[in-house]
Amino acid sequence: MQNSTFSSLDTFVFFVYFLVVAGYGLWVYRRKQRSTSASHDYFLAEGSLTWWAIGASMIASNISAEQFIGMSGSGFRMGMAIAVYELMAAFTLILVAVFFMPVYRKNRIYTMPQFLEQRYSGSVSTIMAVFWLSLYVVVNLTSILYLGALAIGAIAGIDVWTCMLFLAVFAAIITLGGMKVIGYTDVIQVFCLVLGGLVTTWLALDMVAANNGGGGAMDGFNHLLGVAPGHFDMVFERDNPNYLDLPGISILIGGMMIVNLNYWGCNQYIIQRALGADLHTARKGILFAAFLKLLMPVIVVVPGIAAFVLHQQGALGGAMGSGDALNPDRAYPVLLTFLPAGLKGIAFAALTAAVVASLAGKANSIATIYTFDIHKKLVNPNVSETRMVWIGRVTVVVAMVLAVLIAPFMGIDKKGGFQYVQEYTGFVSPGILAMFLMGFFWRPATAAAAMFATIGGFVGSLILKFLPGIMDLSFLAPIGFAVPNAAGVYEIPFLDRMGIVFVAVIVGMVVISKLFPKTAAEADKRIEVDARMFKVQPGFAIGSVIICLALVAIYAAWW
Repeated sequence: MQNSTFSSLDTFVFFVYFLVVAGYGLWVYRRKQRSTSASHDYFLAEGSLTWWAIGASMIASNISAEQFIGMSGSGFRMGMAIAVYELMAAFTLILVAVFFMPVYRKNRIYTMPQFLEQRYSGSVSTIMAVFWLSLYVVVNLTSILYLGALAIGAIAGIDVWTCMLFLAVFAAIITLGGMKVIGYTDVIQVFCLVLGGLVTTWLALDMVAANNGGGGAMDGFNHLLGVAPGHFDMVFERDNPNYLDLPGISILIGGMMIVNLNYWGCNQYIIQRALGADLHTARKGILFAAFLKLLMPVIVVVPGIAAFVLHQQGALGGAMGSGDALNPDRAYPVLLTFLPAGLKGIAFAALTAAVVASLAGKANSIATIYTFDIHKKLVNPNVSETRMVWIGRVTVVVAMVLAVLIAPFMGIDKKGGFQYVQEYTGFVSPGILAMFLMGFFWRPATAAAAMFATIGGFVGSLILKFLPGIMDLSFLAPIGFAVPNAAGVYEIPFLDRMGIVFVAVIVGMVVISKLFPKTAAEADKRIEVDARMFKVQPGFAIGSVIICLALVAIYAAWW
């Protein structure tokens, strides 16, 4: 039965979660001793995070309101196919551990702009540092904060402004303790979000079963398979109305790989957790994150499918809306209102944990990039270690204040959270990934070529985005690179656009590097890469094979 009130038991459960996270964070802050310089200890926790803390922290920073709300909403609308973002992330994490981490650790890379300066030039590094700071504050931090406040506020009956302030303060307190506090409290956050997510999924499936003759959660899942088989199609045909979002086989070998490699391998916000560890520990942590990723479709997509079936059967009343007012992003919050007292508090804690952990991780990355790549480089090269930590903490507070002030005016709720983040980051992902891969593995790549990747990738994405308004693209339909949208205009699917731009940028970088070879100054800009760096230990290889076999089994069952 629907129960939209937040009981005293739910409040108590949430209060216990808050005290445990805050208390454990304070204990970590006081007990963990510095392992290196003050700044590296604060920003990177160098040598302090265990493999399980690294893996848990990566997932805690990744899973936030856009997954719980946006991806569950996509599960309601298009089904299990949206889980490709989670499943392909598991495979991509293996690639990052094998090929990216050895390059970063061998060359003692601590920030992404540092890599660009060490490999290309200071101007490329500075431009990208400013870009990443703008993206993290204006797009990522605001979307996490606002979507989280909308969802949590709706459940607890708190207005959005109050909820944003609470989340920002909670996350800032954790962030001010540094990466060690973030990393170890993220273990609790992941435990909460996994436990709360699984409880919500189990109860959603139990509701499906109860609404169709009784039984348990497995009966509910089997019922979903029977009455909504289309929601378990993992790869769409061209006539599927959601093909523009997930264009067939391209989700496995095309743009989805670009999305994930850029996000997991070239993103300060994510990779920072592993940059302070030795290679063996970092790889084990990333592999652990890959295993956790396999759980995410159960936690964030299955509830959306359950909500779809319950809505079709009228079990949710008018909570989802109808007709043009139907809002798939309501799926997860609506399900939470059906939870009994106590369990609602657990689910509420899970959602809060996801939001707070993501906010803390993002704020720490903003502070790291500003302190190392802007302030120390451009403002005061002689800044002391203690001063750098202080500057990082001030940066965290400033970033949080800015996010709180501008988030309500970004139109995030109107675009849909998941689509909002993907739209803005997708314009630059192909160029950034091309710049990093060529920097890793093609020594002749020049700073001019890297600058082209930055600007050319963005411009190319814009051109392909607005090309349908200039010319008819129906001639691309026979090969699957264009399908009609709701208005009948042929568009190139988003992920295919990314693949096309990526290839064009790679070609452009090669041409520019050949026409304008490295100068004498650039000749010294190099990254050490050796094939022996990419060897893995047997335990890592076995774990990677298990993950790959699981992915093959999933797609073989529901292709």
